[in-house]
Amino acid sequence: MIRPTLLWLRLDLRVTDHPALVAAVKSGGTVIPVYVHDPEGEGKWRARGASEAWLAYALADIAAQLEKLGSALVIRQGDSLTELRKLVKESQAGAVFWNRRYEPSVRERDSLIKEALRADGLQADSFNGNLLHDPTKIKTLAGNPFQVFTPFWKNCLVNLPFEEPLAAPRKLNGPEKPLRSLAIDDLKLKPRIQWDSSIWKNWDSTRKGAEKRLAQFVDGPVKDYPTARDIPKEDGTSRLSPYLHFGQISPREIVHSIKKAGKWSIKGGEKYVAEVGWREFGHHLIYHFPKTTDEPLRAEFKAFPWAREKRLLKGWQRGQTGYPIVDAGMRQLWQTGWMHNRVRMVVASVLVKHFLQPWQDGADWFWDTLVDADLPANTMGWQWAGGCGADAAPYFRVFNPVLQGEKFDADGTYVRQFVPELAKLPAKWIHKPWEAPADVLEAAGIVLDKTYPRPLVGLTEGRDRALKAFERLKAGL
Repeated sequence: MIRPTLLWLRLDLRVTDHPALVAAVKSGGTVIPVYVHDPEGEGKWRARGASEAWLAYALADIAAQLEKLGSALVIRQGDSLTELRKLVKESQAGAVFWNRRYEPSVRERDSLIKEALRADGLQADSFNGNLLHDPTKIKTLAGNPFQVFTPFWKNCLVNLPFEEPLAAPRKLNGPEKPLRSLAIDDLKLKPRIQWDSSIWKNWDSTRKGAEKRLAQFVDGPVKDYPTARDIPKEDGTSRLSPYLHFGQISPREIVHSIKKAGKWSIKGGEKYVAEVGWREFGHHLIYHFPKTTDEPLRAEFKAFPWAREKRLLKGWQRGQTGYPIVDAGMRQLWQTGWMHNRVRMVVASVLVKHFLQPWQDGADWFWDTLVDADLPANTMGWQWAGGCGADAAPYFRVFNPVLQGEKFDADGTYVRQFVPELAKLPAKWIHKPWEAPADVLEAAGIVLDKTYPRPLVGLTEGRDRALKAFERLKAGL
């Protein structure tokens, strides 16, 4: 008699292109899908805030998909190894399969779990289900990890195959008797105070939502992606990042969809697939340099002379910096759980350079407020902004938030949407209201420092102090 297999689900909440699920089905026995809620086991960078709320909806969605296939999702809470062992005993399972994760604390935990289960006499196998390529397979000619994106991605394109997605099983053999399971609400993932209600007006956090968004993107925006992706008022990006993070869609499915539509050969498709490559690069970095979640990759930046000031951090968090493009981005983040990529770069630059606040504080705020809070991407993005990571922007490159606004939101549509108190300002002044004539401000109903703040740190002052801090860092080396 073939013993059951436990399918341990984590950030792979789908049934298509799921290597661990396919392996479980091939075993020929009962397949028992399991989700163990184990925040303690995930360490400091456990799901929080907006992404934790998304998880609640994603779990409900995958539970419905599995139910249709014939095997209900079993939900437990507690230490992952303890709960898996309990389930093995209850079901008489002979194997546990799962797809790998690469966050440092999770990877360490999973290795211990694999060793323990094998020591128990079980088959315990993990699979690459969340990346195009496993990080262990990508190395320089010298056998080292890459630290620059372009050669990393060229290596992937030349040396590694882009495999086609695996089909979803038509049916699962579920257990004859249902196993004890918690309700999703028992996990208390959703906030008690419904600060997240506006988020769900902007998202369909299901597998169908992911499929619909991918089809829309491939059919339309991808062709203009190289330019449209920088314009925050336009629907020029894929907005697939939260679905990718929770594994509701796989990167192989995305690349296959681009290929199948004949869009990889056009500039937009090629550029977008390279952006999927940046996601791969983030996982590559965090796998090989696990300390970078909290420490700069470039060790000299540990001595950077930050000037922590709660007033500046809070003003940034609340979208009250006095720089309209920054405030629009921070308010978009709070209202929708997401921020346009170009604007993410601008708000990050202002925090770490004009305001001289540590990049770790920005990463922590994004971790709380983004529905697509993904540790490799969050770490890579903030170290890029801080000039202290792999392939990072030089620290002395300081974004001017006014020029960025005028270039990428020329008519002020994005700012007007998220900073409505500036809506009546003419485009000439909307990115620098403190320079607008008094009669223009009066006509727009704006009283500086009352209805909208002046910049917390001036443009010239911010740039100068950032460059002086960088000079002090260099002098101390």
